[in-house]
Amino acid sequence: MVALTLITPHSSSSCLQSKLYHTPFISYSNYVTENTTCCFISLKSSTRRRSLSILNTATKPAKSPAEQEWKVKRELLLEKKVRSVDVKEALRLQQQNNFVILDVRPEAEFKEGHPPGAINVQIYRLIKEWTAWDIARRAAFAFFGIFAGTEENPEFLQSVESKLDKSSKIIVACSSGGTMKPTQNLPEGQQSRSLIAAYLLVLNGYKNVFHLEGGLYQWFKEDLPIESQE
Repeated sequence: MVALTLITPHSSSSCLQSKLYHTPFISYSNYVTENTTCCFISLKSSTRRRSLSILNTATKPAKSPAEQEWKVKRELLLEKKVRSVDVKEALRLQQQNNFVILDVRPEAEFKEGHPPGAINVQIYRLIKEWTAWDIARRAAFAFFGIFAGTEENPEFLQSVESKLDKSSKIIVACSSGGTMKPTQNLPEGQQSRSLIAAYLLVLNGYKNVFHLEGGLYQWFKEDLPIESQE
């Protein structure tokens, strides 16, 4: 008989749950959930209970501002009067009112095509580190056939601040755009990378932040000016 322990995160601590199972052999397995990697170890024993050895666990780091609930993000965006503009209005603001388009898509997508003069700072990047949690997330992505998993870019704000001061007039853009407008099916609108980025900017003192409604998909669809990089 062996002790089998499941480790899951609960607030800032871990919650341990043990059960006893009969098993004739030693086995080890792990799996990944949204918040933790769980390791199971069965220990062979012929006559008595044996203790459990935990080989490895990986608990998700504390929630970042970007991971805040969309409802909370949307409330702040509305409170700070972040405006959504369509692509033609965005082009006019860029050309006539010195607005800067901040493209938060991955660098590879930016190089394929973007509005002339746009600045790229990706809000998400390919997973780079090799901590237990990062390895667990790679495994989770790979389980679904995704071998280029992404994570929040921890240098996003630092990179933006190196290019744009907090008085800059910014239109944040991503592929789809998302929306803050309620609909029958989406009463709180739809979150997107650009809205998450806009939230982070206003949360950190940027005063003139707009959002590109329809995203760059709509920009390309309406055949507005674009440029690319080799």
